Amino acid sequence: MNNDSSIKIEGLSKSFGDVLAVDGLTLDIKKGELFGLVGPDGAGKTTTLRLLAAILEPSAGEAWVTGYSIKSDGERIKEHIGYMPQRFGLYEDLTVIENINFYADIYEVTKKERAERIEKLLGFSNLTPFKDRLAGKLSGGMKQKLGLACALIHTPKVLLLDEPTNGVDPVSRRDFWRILYGLLKEGITILVSTAYLDEAERSTRVGLIHKGKLLTTEEPDKLKKSLGYPMYELWLDDARSSSEFVSKIEGVVSVSIYGDKLHMAIAKRESLDAIIAKIKSNGAEVKSLREILPSLEDIFITRVNEYERK
Repeated sequence: MNNDSSIKIEGLSKSFGDVLAVDGLTLDIKKGELFGLVGPDGAGKTTTLRLLAAILEPSAGEAWVTGYSIKSDGERIKEHIGYMPQRFGLYEDLTVIENINFYADIYEVTKKERAERIEKLLGFSNLTPFKDRLAGKLSGGMKQKLGLACALIHTPKVLLLDEPTNGVDPVSRRDFWRILYGLLKEGITILVSTAYLDEAERSTRVGLIHKGKLLTTEEPDKLKKSLGYPMYELWLDDARSSSEFVSKIEGVVSVSIYGDKLHMAIAKRESLDAIIAKIKSNGAEVKSLREILPSLEDIFITRVNEYERK
């Protein structure tokens, strides 16, 4: 394993009966990187993180986390990672401080180290005023921050976060990401799975996953410029009802809906006039048209369409 790598994955696959949840995943995540694994529900994100946490055994392939094999060194891996599943195991009848101490006991954090670490974790998560509150009485955002504090109590080298802000309000999501940036400065490697494409833009690098397949990996800004197709924004009188028709026009690569506008990628710029003429012939009024830089959502939809056509 490369000394610059915190996580190295080679041909990793996992099947559950006839379902191939992770399909030949190969990926290298560097030390100190915040990598966003992005995809919809059922894409294979949770299974990937559970494989890396040595909770599941792979059907094929191999991976190393902090230099340890997920096949043969699972217990060593658990010593060096913080893993936060979607439903983190907080005890709602214990207080914030009691939950943190419970996880400190699990990870055998010494009494000498514990006080300083707990004070630091409570401080950066803004949980100090709530340390004596029952976990069950916390808001969703506070519960996620408490879960993160518990996952960090043993000072892991790698943090695996499975959709940590799912269902959390926008302000708490912002606070959570602020905490993650603080951890990056301390040299912790973070792998976070998310279905929120706006969150993916905050990652240092992004991997798009669909049906267990890693479609592409790149820095967010570079990914937006990697589409390879011109992208146009169309303001239509009824974008939603027109989207299916537009997607079937020859030369249209992908279409996504943004309120009363469509984002449309086309194979060739010179086909634009003919495509617009077909849209108008279908009865839609094109109120405005401009070429734009694609969003990550546009990139993802286009890559999925390309994959489905193979």
